[in-house]
Amino acid sequence: MYQAIKMPIKGFDISSIDAKRFTKPGEKFQNLRIDNNSTVTTITLIGEDQASLEYRFIANYVGVGMIKMEGKILIEGDAKELVDIWSKSNNMPPEVANQVHSTVITNCLPVAVVIARDIGLPPPLPPLPQMQMQPQKKPNSKDLRRNSPEIT
Repeated sequence: MYQAIKMPIKGFDISSIDAKRFTKPGEKFQNLRIDNNSTVTTITLIGEDQASLEYRFIANYVGVGMIKMEGKILIEGDAKELVDIWSKSNNMPPEVANQVHSTVITNCLPVAVVIARDIGLPPPLPPLPQMQMQPQKKPNSKDLRRNSPEIT
């Protein structure tokens, strides 16, 4: 079991972007599946209390295209313990992993939306819920009197 490690993120950098569409421009997509994935590939100690994490973010449009970004995250705190855990198991403590992957998704997804538009793919976002507004029924005067406070 891991001890809770507090590790604030001090820097985020995207160093490479690769995007490909495998279909013809204007081609319609039916039942398109988009998988967003973030992976930490290496963790390196760069100071007594700092570590550099290399990551890869991929938005995979299954059979249609892909957007890949790579970069680094600078993290501060108990870096030596994090590197020790990583070197033994290729895993991070859950709190750190959640924080790192949330940072990658939060920073890469907006960039991927713009890139997707530029290469003619739909945005790599989950479908937005459809809103169904019901027309409001107009209350009659009798209903208003029942719901109003009585004044004596």
